[in-house]
Formats: sequence, C-alpha cells, structure tokens
Amino acid sequence: MKDYFKSMLSDEELAQLEYLPTLADYVTWIEKKWRDLPALSDTENTVTYGEMCSLVARKRALLNSLGLAKGDTVAILDNSTPEAVEMFLAVTSAGYVALMLPSQLPAPAIAGCCAKFRVKALAAGKDFKDAAAGVPCKVIDTADCAAEAAPVATIDKNDAAAIFFTGGTTGAPKGAVLPHRALMRGSLNGCYAPTPRLGCHVYAHVLPMSHVFGLICSTLTPLQIGAKWVACPNIKDTISKLPMIQPTCMVAVPGICEIMSGLVKMYSPKFLGGRLKYIISGAANVPPKLIAEFDTYGVSLFEGYGMTEGANLTSGNIDVKERPTSVGKIYPEQEVKVVDGELWYRGDNVFLGYYGDPEKTAETLTEDGWVKTGDLVRFDEDGYMYIVGRIKNLIILSNGENVSPESIEEPFYKCSKLRDCLVKEVEEDGRNVIAIEIYPRIEEFGETPWEDVVKYFENLVDEVNATLPTTHRVTKVTVRKDDFKRNGAMKVLRNQ
Repeated sequence: MKDYFKSMLSDEELAQLEYLPTLADYVTWIEKKWRDLPALSDTENTVTYGEMCSLVARKRALLNSLGLAKGDTVAILDNSTPEAVEMFLAVTSAGYVALMLPSQLPAPAIAGCCAKFRVKALAAGKDFKDAAAGVPCKVIDTADCAAEAAPVATIDKNDAAAIFFTGGTTGAPKGAVLPHRALMRGSLNGCYAPTPRLGCHVYAHVLPMSHVFGLICSTLTPLQIGAKWVACPNIKDTISKLPMIQPTCMVAVPGICEIMSGLVKMYSPKFLGGRLKYIISGAANVPPKLIAEFDTYGVSLFEGYGMTEGANLTSGNIDVKERPTSVGKIYPEQEVKVVDGELWYRGDNVFLGYYGDPEKTAETLTEDGWVKTGDLVRFDEDGYMYIVGRIKNLIILSNGENVSPESIEEPFYKCSKLRDCLVKEVEEDGRNVIAIEIYPRIEEFGETPWEDVVKYFENLVDEVNATLPTTHRVTKVTVRKDDFKRNGAMKVLRNQ
C-alpha cells in the first residue's frame, strides 16, 4: 500500500518521478524529460527546458574558465530571476558550492560574507553591480555565458551543494551547508500534492532564492515536475501580476498569504488569476482563519514544517480542513523520534553542518546523523504532528515547571480578529509574569474606537485564561497598533 504522500499521485505519475542524487543528475534528467516545455519566464521572455539547460551548460563553462577547483564556493547575489536560477544550476552541477546571498544585504555585509565563506567568485545580477564592487573575489554577471558548453561534473551525493543562512527567530545567522542528496530529497518531497502534477503547472515565484523554502519547494520542485516557473524582480511586482501570470500553484509564507487574501477582498478572487489550485505555506504559523479564507476562494492552503538544516521539507499536511493546527505527516525516507519532547530526524535530507562552526554543528547534529530540531512536538493517534513550542523559548514558572509560550499562544489564534501574538515572560513589580502582545486584524473592527479594540482582546485573554492552569495564565496584555518585527521568512522575532 502506498504511503500518505505517494498516494497523492497516480501510479503513472509516480512511476515517472525518481530520487535524483545530485544536481548534475537533476539537470540532465529535466533536460531530457521536459525539453520542449516552457521552463523559466520573467513574464516577458520565456525559455524552454532545452534552452534553459543549454544556458546552464554555457554558464558551467564560464565558471570553469575562472580557474575554480571542485568544491570552491561561488556566491549568487540577485533577485529571483531566470538568470539566477540558471546560475544556481550551473554552479551546483559543475561541482561548486552555491552561497545564496540575501538580496537586501548592504555592500559591506556582502564583502564580509565573501571573506568569511572564502568565496572564489560572485555572480551578481544587473541590479547588484554596485553592491558587488568591493568583494575580494572575481565578479561575473548572472546573465553571462561562455560561447561553448561544458558537461556536468562527476559529483557524489554527499558533496556540499549550497550554503543557506539560518538563525530562526532568535539566534545569530549561521551558514548551513546542504549536500546534493538533501536538496534532491527536498525537491522530490515537494512533488507530492493531491492533483495531477507533471507537465501541467505554472508556479508564481514569490519567495527569495536565498531562503531554502524558495530555492527548494518553489524552484527545484517546479522544475522537477516540468512546471513553468515565473518570477518578477520583486515580490510586490509578482503579486500585482498574478492576474496576468495565472498561476496554478504557489509557495508562500503566511505573511504573503495574508497580503494576497487582503487583495482578494479588495479586488475579488479573480485577482489570483482564476487558475490557482493550491498554495504550500510554511516557515511560520499558518492561522486556521487564513486556511478557511482561501478555501472560500477555491484555493487549498496546505501547510507543513521544515528547517534549513533538513532541506526544508520534513512534514506536510493536505488535510488542513480536518486538522488546521497540524503540520502534517512525516515525508518519506526519514527517521524521526521524540527525545524529551524534542523532534529529532535523520535521512538524506540532513545537512552537513554549519560552515566553519564545529561547536554549533555538534549542538544540532549528532555523530550518528540525527538533527536535534529544538522544536517540541506531539503526534496524534493517526501520525499527524503538532508543534508545541521551542526549547529555547521555554518559560520557567515560579513552581519550577517549564511552559512553552507557543502552547499559550495556540488558543488565541482561534480568534478570527487576531493577526499575530507573542507570549513572553516579563518583570512587573519585582516579579516575573506571563505577558502577551497582540497585533489585531484591525480591518475586522471597522470604525470601532481603539479603546474598544483593546477591551475586546482583554476580554479574550480573560476567556483563554479561564481554560489555563493558574500558573500559565497571562497577566499583562498589550495590544499593538504596529506590526511585530519579523525575519526574512516573516516569522515574528521573539527577541523584541
């Protein structure tokens, strides 16, 4: 019997998909499989898979001409453009390691990253020439190609393929090194969804490729299933062009989904283009209200769970109507266990470690390959996983009990007028108390005076407190007029 994820595909489609161990295998496979289908588009120009792979081969030749050695690091600094996708595929299929730089980095930080990660060459997009001017390495354009092609390199699946910054919502950014096997396992996991998948989809790309979610689930997966990948220079432009792009699938964090839902309320569901079937969302809490809203638009909003260190896709949930607070079931070919409430996993998707930081690596990755996630979880009787909280965020109560702030926040998210909230421990009158900050969906209150909005949430806190043990109750309430500070994945930062 097929498992939860494989049963989403027909036997015919399942037979056409395979685990491709390296990016070299991947590029060779998609060129042969999808040669004449449209591959990459910037909404004005489109190249087929055959044309794309030809450009990738010529970019490999350009990289080889720079005198790089196998395993050297090549940084990529660009918006999510077709040229950036081609350069990533060229770097990794040539046996080099791609360092995905966030496009918002200032010039000094770019130079610092290139020095720290021993970057030998930087591929910069046309809008980033000035920012790349002071880097201590060779600089090329992401659009540059050699006249001739170069073949893919001989690569082992355990070789490093890419480096992504990760730091969650609390820690300092680290460089997580992902091997080819991890990127390819993540790409294949993203292929599972409950609709026909192969050669029939259009993905509107709204996430940065410097984020592992945007690189794997929103770029590698679409190309593996023969989809058309469409991007614009920035997220705002992409969203505004959805009626023209007419996507069938998207990958987006909840904050972007909130924006899209607001625009649908202003302009009608036609704003989404009329063909959108589902959105895969993650990287932050997905409110049940948001799932319900998209359902009324005829769009399924699926959610899941993953870490940069695990190639992004650890679990997924398509049964969001029945279990809207679950992050789903564990993807195939992974081992998982719960150790003192913490999720551990291992498999092909696991990273190699943090670049140049053996101490942090040892804190997260065991010698026998288990990733210690730092996430507290529980499983129900049907195997669906629920995130209970983060170990680092635990509040130690006066009675010595540990309580997760996320577990206190969970009942508040059932309120349709709450957009986000943050529970933390604060000092008040010489003692530590549990406090909550609430950011409302202010549009839900119309012309209601602000003091009445505040009173509404104070009453909500009283209602939730009545369901909590006395030691867990919230005693200080702040209702915010301004949004929380957020990271690049639009997660609420807890250290604010």
